[in-house]
Amino acid sequence: MLRTEKEMYSMLLQIAREDERIKAVYMNGSRTNKNVEKDIFQDYDVVYVVTDTKPFIDEKEWINKFGKIWFMQYPDEHPDYPSDKANFYGWLMQFEDGNRIDLHVESIKHAREHILDDKLCKILLDKDNILPNIPNSTDEDYYVKKPTKKQFLCTCTEFWWCLNNVAKGLWREEILYVQDMMNFCVRKQLEKILSWKIGIKTDFSVSVGKSSKYMYKWLEKEEYNAYLSTYAKGNTSDCWQSVFKMTNLFETEARYVAEQLGYEYDSKEENACMDFLNIVRDLPKDAKEIVKTHS
Repeated sequence: MLRTEKEMYSMLLQIAREDERIKAVYMNGSRTNKNVEKDIFQDYDVVYVVTDTKPFIDEKEWINKFGKIWFMQYPDEHPDYPSDKANFYGWLMQFEDGNRIDLHVESIKHAREHILDDKLCKILLDKDNILPNIPNSTDEDYYVKKPTKKQFLCTCTEFWWCLNNVAKGLWREEILYVQDMMNFCVRKQLEKILSWKIGIKTDFSVSVGKSSKYMYKWLEKEEYNAYLSTYAKGNTSDCWQSVFKMTNLFETEARYVAEQLGYEYDSKEENACMDFLNIVRDLPKDAKEIVKTHS
């Protein structure tokens, strides 16, 4: 049976109180964010501030105190990612009862220097008053920020320019490359434009969440569905359709953002890219050159 939030907090604090090496406990993440609806998948992002991280790392069995582990990850043991085990070390644990704890041990010095880095932070226990006073938890650091004129123009350029690579990949039928370019380069620029529109509508006072997962809350249903329709299947025909859905949506929303913020939208850039896309889409497989059409 899923342990309740009250039971989880009680356990987390009891373990800390009974271990003299643990000097303080704080949390961050979705459970400290009042604007996030609670559900069964919310994890507990917990940090134990300790006198020394090494004994916790070396004592492999101590994490069993938290419950029956279903499966887990040791993120700081991955050879390809940097880590600072002496100051910060973590265990990501999914338990058999459905709860998940992302637990870290942190040195006192590191906690004092970095606890204020994340405003979504709440101190649960401080045995010896070793931590600084912190303001109430807030997600304001994650609010959509108003773009400067340069940020807006560079985002537009990035969107239109990266479609050059998408078109090239589609002509070559390199679907994996195309999907990568569309979702990790082009799409990110479209997300920015949509988030700025949301910022304008909300006076830049909300967060759209990680991977823009909360955009649906502020976009009109038609707009959100138009965005969802830009995700492509694994064939060139569907990818081309998605490309033009993305360009149509980007143009509409970028013009709106530009108008609302008093910025100028570069129509020449858009027209040049659209001309290129249309040419490449119709380009035969035995083509020897790419020729710009002149009207």
